[in-house]
Amino acid sequence: MKSLKFSLLMLFIFGSLCAQDLSIKDLTVEHKKNPVGIDALQPRFSWKIYGTGNNIMQIAYSIKVSTDQEFSSKMIVWQSGKRITDESLLVSYEGPALKSGEKYFWQVKIWDNKGRESKWSETAFWEMGLLSQSDWKAKWIEMEGDTNRYSPSPHFRKEFSISKNISKAVIYVTSHGFYELHLNGNKVGDQVLTPGWTSYGKRLQYQVYDVTNQVVKGNNAIGAVLGDGWYRGTLAWGNNWAIYGKKLGLIIQMKITYSDGSESLIVTDESWKCNNNGAIRMDDIYNGETYDATKKLTGWDLPGYNDNGWEKVQTGNYKYNLIASEGAPVRKIRELKPVKVFRTPKGDLVVDMGQNMVGWVRLKVTGPKGTVITLQHAEVLDKYGEFYTENLRAAKCQVTYTLAGTGEEKYEPRFTFMGFRYVKVSGFPGTLTADNITGIVVHSDMQPTGTFECSNPLINQLQHNIVWGQKGNFVDVPTDCPQRDERLGWTGDAQAFSRTAAFNFDVSAFFTKWLKDVALDQKQGGEVPDVIPDILNSQNATSAAPSAGWGDVAVIVPWTMYTVYGDKRLLETQYPSMKAWVEYIRKKAGDSYLWKGGS
Repeated sequence: MKSLKFSLLMLFIFGSLCAQDLSIKDLTVEHKKNPVGIDALQPRFSWKIYGTGNNIMQIAYSIKVSTDQEFSSKMIVWQSGKRITDESLLVSYEGPALKSGEKYFWQVKIWDNKGRESKWSETAFWEMGLLSQSDWKAKWIEMEGDTNRYSPSPHFRKEFSISKNISKAVIYVTSHGFYELHLNGNKVGDQVLTPGWTSYGKRLQYQVYDVTNQVVKGNNAIGAVLGDGWYRGTLAWGNNWAIYGKKLGLIIQMKITYSDGSESLIVTDESWKCNNNGAIRMDDIYNGETYDATKKLTGWDLPGYNDNGWEKVQTGNYKYNLIASEGAPVRKIRELKPVKVFRTPKGDLVVDMGQNMVGWVRLKVTGPKGTVITLQHAEVLDKYGEFYTENLRAAKCQVTYTLAGTGEEKYEPRFTFMGFRYVKVSGFPGTLTADNITGIVVHSDMQPTGTFECSNPLINQLQHNIVWGQKGNFVDVPTDCPQRDERLGWTGDAQAFSRTAAFNFDVSAFFTKWLKDVALDQKQGGEVPDVIPDILNSQNATSAAPSAGWGDVAVIVPWTMYTVYGDKRLLETQYPSMKAWVEYIRKKAGDSYLWKGGS
């Protein structure tokens, strides 16, 4: 009897192992897991193979795509059939034309060189963005007179009513400047510093959010608050600001699908209202944020709010391309607690976060109404142990918070970021402890792919610094520094670091997005600007002073991405740019093949 039980047990275990000995996991579309809002007309699928045994190789695959996750026969859009190939990376969709805003589900199965056939993978999905500019029915809205530097952040809002049961609700949104989107009292999504930084004069990213669970039957309210960001804020040196424009703007399109199959749109238009008398009195990437909690517009993003004192919006007309987000979204990645709160020899109250980081701090405080707290940020202390900011040049990197006096208050900035380890705190009521400050680490959300550790602690510290340096300088674009009045996408830095970056993190989507701006800002003669997006030259300039090493980014980074990720389409897309740069150098070098000009 015991022998029979043992045999049955072993049979069960063996059968279970056999069922799991070949499987498919980690499905991605265009380098992303279940992306919502892409505009690739032929999306590419990738997957990873898991199995028992040695020397496992895929010899064939089959993909199926459907508009429902049950894969019913009537809803199947495309089936590849059994394809005899070992390809499992960036395999192109080859079915009928995909539709704007449609959600597609897909699965894959494979056969291996040991005669095994896997089960269908778990279901993954992707959702298309708006594939044509004509799909946009919304209008750009702006606030009249909002053209001054360091203006208070404008708020925009609209109420609407739903009378039928909702099946799905999706929002498409972008802005001139940063935006924070709200719906029925809550922030939408977990991204920050949206819509990111592109060559704004030529293309602007929009984000897509599934808000089915946030829209309710009955009364609803949608709105957004804007910040200057890269669009209107300070950039580079010489007190430059508003390089792309002086007026902030917003465009939102929400598509609601009802249970009966009907649809409706909620769009930005003349019916919206705006107000800039809220708490964010000033925001700037270099110079920080000023927040007066006594002016907070409580309930502005809820239905039933009294907006009689709000103004009517203006509408704007802009012709450049709106594109679905391609890069890695910027998010709040982790939190750090201070390792020390101390006084400097001169008496300054300073918080040590224990790590050079990029982002901001969350402040927790209780005090009288009108109390003003100032937070200054710095990377290092000087040789005397004092708070040191000379290396920041003109950037203030300062946050000012005025208390509402309503009990415990929590605040963190929305439309700025700093590179820092130390925070100098002035005006704090009571005793400051580590519990009052939390560091919020912000960067592009890239998955770690490689680690390095050895027996030498100095080399380990070097690798640690490299990883944190990448986190701090990969905030939507690859920058040179995250703290002073610069933070620009220097091409030389990017090309030199691109291979190391790919060792540490998956940067496929990050560089795919940025390289398109390299091509867009490249000049007619093939010259590549030193920074991308190019804010150092006129938007209409036909030439730039190129530099060896910097301009080489147009060739080196696409090739590096190909060698790491096998992305042939990226090479195809970037080839005209690559060729233009090489031809520029060839013409300059002449018959001697020696480039004597340039930097």
